[in-house]
Amino acid sequence: MTTPIPVFVRAEDPLTAVGLEAALKSRPEVTLVGKDDITACTVAVAAVEAFSDATVRALRAVSSRGCSRMVLVTDGLAEERLLEVAAMGVCAVLPRAEATACRLVQLIVGATAGQGSLPAALPGRLLAHAGRVQRKAPSAVREQPTGLSEREMRVLQLVSEGYDTREIARRLSYSERTVKSALHDITSRYRLKNRSQAVAYALREGLI
Repeated sequence: MTTPIPVFVRAEDPLTAVGLEAALKSRPEVTLVGKDDITACTVAVAAVEAFSDATVRALRAVSSRGCSRMVLVTDGLAEERLLEVAAMGVCAVLPRAEATACRLVQLIVGATAGQGSLPAALPGRLLAHAGRVQRKAPSAVREQPTGLSEREMRVLQLVSEGYDTREIARRLSYSERTVKSALHDITSRYRLKNRSQAVAYALREGLI
C-alpha cells in the first residue's frame, strides 16, 4: 500500500481552509498535517484570492520549514510574479474554479513526482515575461555560456511551454527516462528543488 502524501493546507480565510481540508480529508492518497509537521516530503496547498506580498511572505514561511513543493490555488497571479512563484517551489497553479478534490490530488501526486502544471495561458505569459527581462538585461550577461547541453536546453524549453514528460519525450524522440534524467541533472547541478524552479532559473539567467 502506498504511503499517503503529507499535505499542509493554507488559505487566506478559514472558510476556504475548511473547504480544502474537507475535500482532501477523505482521499486515501493524502494525509493532512499541521505546520509543525511540515517536512521535505510535504506538499503545501495554498489558496489565495489575489496574489500579494503577504502571499509571498506566507509561501516563504512554508518553504523555510523545508517544504519544497507547493500547489497554488488562485485566479490573481500577476505576470511579473511568475518567476518568483516558481523560485519559491510552486510547481502547480490551479484556477479556483477548477479546485476539485480530484484535480487537487492529481496535482499533489504530480508535485511529489517532480512534475509541474500550469493553466494553459501561463506558459506563454511566462516566456513573454522572461523575454522582457532578457531585453532589459546587459548584453554581456545574455552572452555568457549557458552551462547547459543542447539536450538540456531543448528539454527545459519544452517544460517552459507546458509540456509534460511524455509529450517532451515524443516531441524530441527521447525516452521518458532520458527526459527525467536531463531534468534531474539540471536540478542537481544548480541545486534547484523541481522542474518549475529549473525553468524559472533558466529564464532568469538567460539560459534558454
